[in-house]
Amino acid sequence: MNWQVQEAKQRFSELVERAVNDGPQIVTKHGRPTVVVLEIGEFRRLHGVPTDFKEFLLTMPPLDDLELERSDDLGREIEF
Repeated sequence: MNWQVQEAKQRFSELVERAVNDGPQIVTKHGRPTVVVLEIGEFRRLHGVPTDFKEFLLTMPPLDDLELERSDDLGREIEF
């Protein structure tokens, strides 16, 4: 979404929330794209800033479409 500077200032909390939930937000000045507001994980990914493991997991793409199946194989029998 594009935001005019004045609107971005007035609705800054919403701008930040949308950057986190919906992706990068473009702010325009005099009708021209000027800056982009984006979530910190995306910024670090783009700029190669090292993150801790928790941050890495939080910035992963959703895995909802990944189809995982568990094998029915119970492994070998063990006698005690």
